[in-house]
Amino acid sequence: MPTKLVIVESPTKARTITPFLGSDYEVEASVGHIRDLPQPSELPPEMKKGPYKKFAVNVEEGFDPYYVVDADKKKKVAELKRKLKDADELYLATDEDREGEAIAWHLLQVLNPKVPVKRMVFHEITREAIVRALDATRELDTRLVDAQETRRILDRLYGYEVSPVLWRKIGPGLSAGRVQSVATRLVVERERERMAFRSASYWDVTGEFTGGRGETAGTAFRARLTSLDGTRVATGRDFDDAGQLKGRAGAVVHLDADAANGLVSALAEASFAVSSVETKPYTRRPAAPFTTSTLQQEASRKLRMNSRAAMRTAQSLYENGYITYMRTDSVTLSTEAIAAARRQAADLYGPEYVPDSPRLYANKSKNAQEAHEAIRPAGDHFRTPAQVAKALSGDEFRLYELIWKRTVASQMADARGSTASVRMRASTTAELTSATAGTLATGTAAEFSASGTVITFRGFLAAYEEGKDAGRYEDGADGAGSGKGGKADARLPDVREGDAVAHDDLAADGHETSPPPRYTEASLTAALEERGIGRPSTYAATIAVVVDRGYVLRRGQALFPSWLAFSVVRLLEEHFGSLVDYDFTASMESDLDRIAAGNQDRVEWLTQFYFGEGDAPGLSGLVNDLGDIDARDINSIPVGDGITLRVGRYGPYLEGTGPDGAALRASVPEDVAPDELTAEKARELLETRADGDVELGVDPDTGFQVVAKNGRYGPYVTEVIPDPPAEEPAAADGEAGAAKPKRKKAPAKQKPRTGSLLKSMSLETVTLEQALQLMSLPRVVGVDAEGVEITSQNGRYGPYLKKGTDSRSLTTEEQIFEITLEEALAIYAQPKQRGRAAATPPLRELGNDPVSEKPVVVKDGRFGPYVTDGTTNATLRKEDAVETITPERGYELLAEKRAKGPAKKPAARKPAARKPAAKKAPAKKAPAKKS
Repeated sequence: MPTKLVIVESPTKARTITPFLGSDYEVEASVGHIRDLPQPSELPPEMKKGPYKKFAVNVEEGFDPYYVVDADKKKKVAELKRKLKDADELYLATDEDREGEAIAWHLLQVLNPKVPVKRMVFHEITREAIVRALDATRELDTRLVDAQETRRILDRLYGYEVSPVLWRKIGPGLSAGRVQSVATRLVVERERERMAFRSASYWDVTGEFTGGRGETAGTAFRARLTSLDGTRVATGRDFDDAGQLKGRAGAVVHLDADAANGLVSALAEASFAVSSVETKPYTRRPAAPFTTSTLQQEASRKLRMNSRAAMRTAQSLYENGYITYMRTDSVTLSTEAIAAARRQAADLYGPEYVPDSPRLYANKSKNAQEAHEAIRPAGDHFRTPAQVAKALSGDEFRLYELIWKRTVASQMADARGSTASVRMRASTTAELTSATAGTLATGTAAEFSASGTVITFRGFLAAYEEGKDAGRYEDGADGAGSGKGGKADARLPDVREGDAVAHDDLAADGHETSPPPRYTEASLTAALEERGIGRPSTYAATIAVVVDRGYVLRRGQALFPSWLAFSVVRLLEEHFGSLVDYDFTASMESDLDRIAAGNQDRVEWLTQFYFGEGDAPGLSGLVNDLGDIDARDINSIPVGDGITLRVGRYGPYLEGTGPDGAALRASVPEDVAPDELTAEKARELLETRADGDVELGVDPDTGFQVVAKNGRYGPYVTEVIPDPPAEEPAAADGEAGAAKPKRKKAPAKQKPRTGSLLKSMSLETVTLEQALQLMSLPRVVGVDAEGVEITSQNGRYGPYLKKGTDSRSLTTEEQIFEITLEEALAIYAQPKQRGRAAATPPLRELGNDPVSEKPVVVKDGRFGPYVTDGTTNATLRKEDAVETITPERGYELLAEKRAKGPAKKPAARKPAARKPAAKKAPAKKAPAKKS
């Protein structure tokens, strides 16, 4: 029978769409890209001296790329070619964004089909969408391919030109990238703001008030002092980062402790009356449906999922047919989706919760084109979370529920209600004077305010409420509050102007202003999107890269830069300023959009970027005209008090001098963030953790000094052995014609004993007795019946016993010093576990693999957790957590491992042939993509 070959990217996607196609369709997965730019070292020998040698791109002749099929994809390509021979049509059904279009183009170039080729696109995997896609195929969009290829070449040029500068001046293994370097700079700049920040103190007064008419009589509510004689009382937002009041003098009243406590006393017997009541209608609109960026932000806020985990989970939901395509910057919904959302909102919440006309949302990005619809539940009839609860679990269910709620809420009615603000005034009964507020005369009018919101119709809030990142001046952030007093949702009594209100529990509260909040993954994603830097679909990968490279560290949800990032960003700012300029980076993204739209020539643009134009240098000019970069200066940061932090090869360390003028040096612990390393903290580290300066005492047996140090592999103790005295030359033998006097060989210096600290010890608390114990290892426990000595030791993999060549693990480090001979013999009496250990039960069971039909489990191995069906093993990626990995993700990892095939063993080395080898023909250049 004639067959039609359909190629998609992933095995999961292939399994999902197969049931929607007829028996004459065969679906195969390419497992991502099949070819890419090789490393220059992997080029054919005849090309390593040509124009492609530096980048695998010929920058002199139209920036022509040289592609090779990835080594682990050759088997897959051969399989696809074999299946294509039996097909009468080829459908390229990769994703509809630039990457998907590029994958399709590479497949077309490598497979070189002789049968008709159709480009098939869909943004959701449902039967209706697949049927529509079969009837609406199109040609390959070479403009999208051009944009993707330009981006790939751009990233290759950027990384290969700038990264070596980082290697030479900062350290090996570093990398620079178009978006990752800018994202790192954002995090570093925020930390610089926190380091320069100086807090300011201010006070306010709050109290409990009681009043009201009718049914609300006697209602209690809290209010805050907001003004004195018409001048606003200062809150946290009135101070700058230097701790000074902003604006003109006298614009606000700055209360200190004396003034605030004095006001409490001066108002204790005062009579309060309502000075104004203000009521306004309240309306709130629902948020737009999810884009890639907003999905990552909400998943971070509400589900505590990092960007990479959110995108991996969304990918699984898409490929299994639960949601639409998850890489999009569009907020529009199709007509069918709008109808489905409105219908479901009316069924679940009532017709009054649906507005008369559909809601239409405009794209924030004028160049939105990665996909043509927002992220939503798949299909023309949405499945509710209850309907998918049995099929989905864990992160997949929670993310689907979030997407469903957001989509349905986007087509629901506004939330409505009213907001009320009440102001109450009284006069002080005594004169006050303070250093910050000056003199406040008797009879000063003190005004307190309270506000609240009453929701009369919940509208879309019945389904969903959008989260937000913690603000700098919100209640609880630094005590500043909103300046209005009371809580936003407080219920206020029915009062009118002139009504008397009772007061009680007046109290003065002191506050400190807070530095700018650190970025979270959600707020960093929002910052990148707001500046137009990168694509929303790349943010998860970008954040993962800067974290994996060690440029950005995590503390809970917060992100802060490492000291390494400070050096990298400083070098880039001083010598590659345009490449980390926010506007320049955003303009590059717009240029790629213009290439994708056919409004910009890719070769012309790359030429200008790399070679420059006019007086503006390009990338090559920047790299070739760096001058002398002082590596020591780039890696040095003054801390204060004569102390300098330096970024070394093995991590950051401090350099300074002690009271006696001696040089001190100490490593900086990883848990100390840059803004926490004050001059006082640095001095404390130098004095308590200085490398080689923690003297513990003298060994009574040897007379040598014992010290504790911070080493490359952690803290340890050692003994200081003095150098042996130099030997005098030997005398001549006195005979005539004697040669030069011979010098005796100096005795070798004795090697000092050392011992790593146990996990329960620290440099600050380790004692001389403990140090002597550690240096005495290995400890002789005793001898067995055959006279073989048994010792206890502390090794790289933990504490253990050793008898001859037979080693047995101990369960705790303390056993090294406490275990008796009888206990050791009992351990050796047990049969030894061969290999790594006895078989351990699986960590999780995922179900039966759809390919091998064998049970798949998660196990803990030597190199970390992995999934296995008993035949194929696949190591979990960094973003795959044992607790949250889904069965589909496990099956996908196994499918990818099968597609790569078994690891090839190195061929046996053959003796060199005497006859010179014939020269190989030059490699055939990849065919051009345009006709």
